[in-house]
Amino acid sequence: MTVLAVDLGGTKLLVALVNEHRVLNRIEAPTNRNAGPDAWLAQIADMAAPWSGEYKRIGVTVTGLVQDGTWSALNRATLDIPPQYPLANRASAALGVQPTLRNDAQAAAWGEHLFGAGARRDMVFLTISTGVGGGIVAGGQLLSGRSGMAGHFGQTLPPDGSATRIEDAVSGRWMAKAARAAGHDVDARGVFAAAGATWADAILDNSAARIARLCQNLQFVLDPPLFVIGGGIGLAPGYIERIEAHLDVPRRPILARAALGADAGIIGIAALACE
Repeated sequence: MTVLAVDLGGTKLLVALVNEHRVLNRIEAPTNRNAGPDAWLAQIADMAAPWSGEYKRIGVTVTGLVQDGTWSALNRATLDIPPQYPLANRASAALGVQPTLRNDAQAAAWGEHLFGAGARRDMVFLTISTGVGGGIVAGGQLLSGRSGMAGHFGQTLPPDGSATRIEDAVSGRWMAKAARAAGHDVDARGVFAAAGATWADAILDNSAARIARLCQNLQFVLDPPLFVIGGGIGLAPGYIERIEAHLDVPRRPILARAALGADAGIIGIAALACE
């Protein structure tokens, strides 16, 4: 079954036609962060218009909390939206079909479980990018939790007390802020490009060490067979190796690179829309 899969993120709007694990067609546009959700949905409807009649189901992923058809920001620095925005109703009005909704990282976890590095095993998915998100597959099921927050690892508190939430101490936004504090006006890509320089290695190692602590804590709590690491930061050259260098528990977490890349979320939400 072909699904219209939408990823509404803080950096880009992605609209795609997906059939199982195959992305048949796609259109991307940068997210105008100041436009607001009504404008984003109107733009998504315009992007999808050429494919009218080619799909019967729609899946929409967003950054933040999805609960009972509403959408709220958990970290307004990632994407600022009004509390409990009626995403299901507004997306249905804009696109003409009632959508399946899910947090973007949870959807990506399901995509990696079914068609990627998870290989249908139970797993924890961690995406490290502009922010930090994740998902948990246990007993072959994608966990949502009581209020949809299962897997929102970026909102947990770092063990060293360095930030109000862990994504504020490891993410791409944090790397750019740390680089400026060290006298280098670059973004996260610039930090990775400068790897080998003392200042850049300090930023990358601090970020990776905090993710390693998170993985160790999750290993003791959930004891998953596998951690799948994704996201622009998570898949950047050398980052997973830096995480592994900081793992020092007897039962070391097993890490794997996400296999579906940036398409994990749209593949996962398409699968969820077909269930």
